[in-house]
This record gives sequence, C-alpha cells and structure tokens, in this order.
Amino acid sequence: MESHIESAVELLLVAVGILTSMLWTSRAAEASPLLLGFKATPNPDVSYFQPLLNDSSGTYSLGFLRVNRDELSLSVLHVPSSVPLWSSATTQSLRWANPTRLLFNGSLVLSDPHTGVYWSTHTTGDRVWLSNTSNLIIDDASTVLWQSFDFPSDTLVENQNFSTAMALISSNGLYSMRLGPDYMGLFAKFSDSGQMYLKHTALEAKADVVPGQPIYMVLQSDGYLGMYQNGSLIPVDVQSFNTFQQNVSGIRRVRIEPDGNLKGYYWTGSGWILDYQAISEPCELPSSCGSYGLCEAGKGCSCLGGCVPPHGRISGDFCGEYDNRFGVLRRTGVELPYKELMGYKRTASYEECEGSCEGNCTCWGVVYSNSSGFCYRLDYPIQTLAAVRDEGKLGYFKVREGVGKKKVGAWVGLLVGAVLALAGVVGLWWYKLRNRGVKGYGEDEGGVGVGPYKDLGAASFRSIQLCER
Repeated sequence: MESHIESAVELLLVAVGILTSMLWTSRAAEASPLLLGFKATPNPDVSYFQPLLNDSSGTYSLGFLRVNRDELSLSVLHVPSSVPLWSSATTQSLRWANPTRLLFNGSLVLSDPHTGVYWSTHTTGDRVWLSNTSNLIIDDASTVLWQSFDFPSDTLVENQNFSTAMALISSNGLYSMRLGPDYMGLFAKFSDSGQMYLKHTALEAKADVVPGQPIYMVLQSDGYLGMYQNGSLIPVDVQSFNTFQQNVSGIRRVRIEPDGNLKGYYWTGSGWILDYQAISEPCELPSSCGSYGLCEAGKGCSCLGGCVPPHGRISGDFCGEYDNRFGVLRRTGVELPYKELMGYKRTASYEECEGSCEGNCTCWGVVYSNSSGFCYRLDYPIQTLAAVRDEGKLGYFKVREGVGKKKVGAWVGLLVGAVLALAGVVGLWWYKLRNRGVKGYGEDEGGVGVGPYKDLGAASFRSIQLCER
C-alpha cells in the first residue's frame, strides 16, 4: 500500500514538475513590455544590434542599431535576417556612447543630457510593447496612443495602412514614396521641392476613384500593392507581384531602396526573395550612374564629363560664392529618363534654350529636343542622363570647377610619373650598354671581339626606338 502511495506521489511530483516547466517556458516566451521608468544606454561592446524589447514570437525586436560605425538608430529588426523594418526619425545623428539614452516616462524618448531630446513620441502612456506584426505600440489601459505603423521609415509591411499623410523615405534620405489624390509617386530630393520620377495612377480595374476622397495603400498577403478608398474591400488599383495569389508562407515587405527603386520581398525562412520592383530598367532610375553619369540600355554607365560616384553628392547652385563661375559640358544623344514628369517650355531653337540657363544662377543645365522644341530646365545638380540614338536630343550642363578633375588629375600624374620612370630606366640601360660596347670595342684590338657593340646596333637599338615612339 505504501509503495503504491509513494509511486502516486512520485508521479504527482513529476507531473507538477512538467507543468511548472511548461509554465516557465510559456512565461519566458512572453514579451515583457517596457514600463514607466525604463532606461537604457548603448553598450560599447555591441557591434551591430542591442535588443531592448521583443515580440511574443521572437521574430521582431526593438533596440539600438549601430550605423556608420559610431552612430545609433532606434530600430525594429526582423530578427532572423537582421533587416531593419522601422527606425525613429531623428534630425540629428546620435552617438553610440553613454550620454545617449532611451527612456520611457509616458513618452518614449531618445535624448542626451548635454544636447537635449532627439526624438519623442509625445504621449502619456503606461507601457510600450511590440506586436507580432512588428508594430511598436504605446497604450494605456484602454487606448492605443501611438504606433510605429503610423510613422513608417523606409519599409511597408503586410496589412499596414499607408495614407497620403505618410511617406517612405530611403535610408540615405534622397528618395521617397508618397500618395497623391489618385496615384502613387516616387520622388527624388534633388532640390527643395523634389522631383517626381515615377507616377503610377490608379487604373480603376476593380472600382472607380471617387474624386475628393483620399486613397490609401496596403501591402496584401496575396502578393500585391492595393489602393483603396474609404475602407472599401474592393481596390481601385492593384500592382501585382511575381507571386500574386500564390501560397507564400513567409511574410512580405516593400522598401524604398537607396537607389530610388521601390522593391517588394517575401521571406522564405532562410532569406528574402525579390518579388516586385517598380522600375525594371536601371537607366530609368534617377541617378543609377551617379551625378554627370550617362546610362545606355544594355551597356551600362559612362560619363558626360567628370563623373561623380552614385554615393557622391553635389548641392546648391551657382549663386552667391560661386557667382556664375562654371565650366560647360555639351552633349548630343541624351535625354532625361523621367522627362514626361518634368515641366518644360517650347523654344524656337537649341541656342534659345541654352541661353535661358546660361545666365541663370539657379539653373544647372537644359535638355532640348529638336523635333518637339521642348526645353527642359534642371534647377538641381545634374544626375544620370539616358543615352539615346538621336542626335537631335541635345544637352547643356554646367560644371563646378573640380568636379571629376581630381580623379583625372591623379591619373595624369600617375601617367607622367610612369613615363618619367620609364625614361630613366631606358636611359640607364642605354648608358650601360653604350659603355659596355665601347669597352668591348677596345678589347677587340686585343683579340676579344666586338659582339656586344654589334648587337647594340642590330637589335637593342631598334627596341629603344620603339620605346621612344
């Protein structure tokens, strides 16, 4: 009897142990929210990402992301791929150092005791938590006060509403995606006003656009970007991905890339697969070959004059300190890749078009078409032009002194140095051969022979002549 009781007790203890273990495992998987009084500073030993808050599945994490070696960004990462999906929008760079801190006092605040507040949610919440869709949320007992889905950075994820009040901005700050009354547009920050380089108007395939009612966009799990109005389940436009209506188990995302393209991806469990891109041809991107670059379809990049790398930037104008001091590049067979989205005026001749820019200190160049008489003026630094087989497409471009010249000057210097070094080697060789030949000739009288001197005249001298040419 006692043995049966002991066995029963042992089984009970084992069951309790298993249940306790399961409860602890469940609690460990839960994501604890950030509560009032939370503080964190960057760890100097962390090389890439310092997690501070996870979602319940462990798929997403909020934390400090190290950028540019010594700077910091508050970001939400997709943990399996270490790809950031959201970052706080700060106007200043934050140092990865102890004075920088994150705290929650009802608002989530990034600050430095010496500099002040860099970024804040301006809320009076009770907690901060991360959803299993990557949405960072601040709420009180009953109400969502702030969420990162309302303030996207460069990425849109599944089922995240994107409205006309929002923008996706590339990590380098040069490109953005925005919505208009009935279209999606991509914009380049080449000037203060911005230049549209792609416009996708709603095709009204499923429903008509109602004038005066704002549209919004959603990345759907079925594999498309849909435009909607007034919460309607029927889209006014559909941009299909490669896997449209296919059973893809992984999550999806769309990002405005540093080159200005808008691309869509899906997660396979081990990597991100490219599934959509708004611009398929590299030469249609706004600056695929860098400033003063020339892009030819199927052949790649060359230079209008002195190229500036794609990551290089030129800004400003020819007013003030530059006072219309510039060089000039003229080129035929060129046009703007997004000319349909630019303003223009009609001029009687190319000379008139060029003259309208030459004396204007805010103008960087013009592109002219002989066939139409359209004159497109560029009030921002010259970007990549498209090469065309039409000599009637003419371009006039201003160049600041020094653009592209440093690289050319360096090559010229190296070439001159190489020529001088070669001349020195050849001269020394000639001197030694000449002395050796004279010595041999003198020895010939003693019976040694004049072979080296005769070789110099026959073969080696011809080699020297070739070098001099």
